[in-house]
Amino acid sequence: MAKTITILGSTGSIGKNVVEIIKVELEKYQIIALTAKENFQELISQALILKPLFVVIENKKHYQIVKDALSQINNCQVMSGTESINEIAKIKCDILFSAIVGSAGVLPTLNAIKAGSNIAIANKESLVVAGDIIMEEVKKSKINLLPIDSEHNAIFQIFEQDNLNNIEKITITASGGPFFRNQKDPENITIEEALKHPNWQMGAKISIDCATMMNKGLEMIEAYRLFPVAKSQLKILIHPQSIIHGMVEYKDGSSLAMLSYPDMKTPISYALEFPKRLDLYQYQLIKKFDLAKINKLEFFEVDYLQFPAVKLCMQALETEGSALVVLNGANEVAVNKFLNKEIAFDKITTIIEKSLNQINHRKLSTIEEIIACDKQARTIANSIF
Repeated sequence: MAKTITILGSTGSIGKNVVEIIKVELEKYQIIALTAKENFQELISQALILKPLFVVIENKKHYQIVKDALSQINNCQVMSGTESINEIAKIKCDILFSAIVGSAGVLPTLNAIKAGSNIAIANKESLVVAGDIIMEEVKKSKINLLPIDSEHNAIFQIFEQDNLNNIEKITITASGGPFFRNQKDPENITIEEALKHPNWQMGAKISIDCATMMNKGLEMIEAYRLFPVAKSQLKILIHPQSIIHGMVEYKDGSSLAMLSYPDMKTPISYALEFPKRLDLYQYQLIKKFDLAKINKLEFFEVDYLQFPAVKLCMQALETEGSALVVLNGANEVAVNKFLNKEIAFDKITTIIEKSLNQINHRKLSTIEEIIACDKQARTIANSIF
């Protein structure tokens, strides 16, 4: 019987990789839904190949174009708007890929969990701003929450649940982004320079997050939600080659690591067929791993002066509650300002820090409180500079 799949954010870098894997053995899968925010051309192209039951384009101005283009597909319903994405997520499927960028992914991810769908999660912001609520719903629904971020996927593969009391620490690695070795005056960094990640091909928002290393700070928070360890057991290590993605150190001195080339198809395929593994070599979807051809593996401590965003994430994690919502919301606003050439690169972390300092932080118990706090954080961040 075909495995049923929904891809939220199918036209982003994660979504495209999911589609690339699925289409080589399309008979194994039934696509329930594809959703996208703006890229209607890519969405149409994917839908013509995958023939989903539902297609959602969030930006309503593209609705008619998508509807007309997909009229030839039998039983394919085209929808538009944010609410349609939230509704589509309520349709139970075998696995839903949560690949929407930013806090916009929180509600659909939560809806999918409540519906009983297993979740392959790339939307780290959901776990950052609403981690307690989401993890509680995961327990209630008894679904699998499968991390797609390469670091968390690596830890997921080597994390020994039977040895929780013997875990010393969890390490997630970071390439250091484009400016670890090539340090530049933060005031004069261009958008093109910040987008040029040395190892990964990603969307604009996450690429800027990697340049500031905010992405790694958010991933540290994500790791705290996903794995039952103390905050003090989490560590970030700069590893420019991006070959080791995550490590778990045990108290007997053993450190288990997961190695692969930096290619998102590896963690995606693991989530897609968990607990089995796909043969990606068969279809030449990835290049064969050859450790002998890797010249060296390097590791460095994080310099918080060079990457203050990591320190801000650590502080927000200590505070929790509204601090995590403000951290994420202010970062999304600041990154957007930088990409729109409204601020200099160095002002991204300044906006985040000032936003965090302008709110009396508190515990947030409901999604409604989180949404209200996120709105407040964005208003404050938009008022800075």
